[in-house]
Amino acid sequence: MAESERSARRFGDELLPEHSILSLEEYLEMQRSIGNETRFRVLNALVEDGSRSASELRDRLEVQSNVLHYHLDELIDVGLVENRKRKAPDTDGLYSYYRATSLGEGILEHGVRELMRREWDSLETYG
Repeated sequence: MAESERSARRFGDELLPEHSILSLEEYLEMQRSIGNETRFRVLNALVEDGSRSASELRDRLEVQSNVLHYHLDELIDVGLVENRKRKAPDTDGLYSYYRATSLGEGILEHGVRELMRREWDSLETYG
């Protein structure tokens, strides 16, 4: 482990619960991931609409398939989205679908959405 990684881990240990399953860097990677508009929109769609196939997401978000898959892979890598595979096709013939993980739902609800709610509340109160 490089010295910078050891230093970051020691610093992160102070901020996290004693038996945290994730490191500070992993939490920050999640936050950085949804800092991208397309990834935010993908995660938001999965939280709002539930599980969706790639083609359903592509149509809803109006993005190219290769762009969508790039961003889905990024969200999967940080643990905010998971790809589930069915053993048998559903009624539409789909074997694979994506869904937000509980971490994905939590970071969206208690992160960006909370900031948006506070802005709306401020506008109503002071606007």
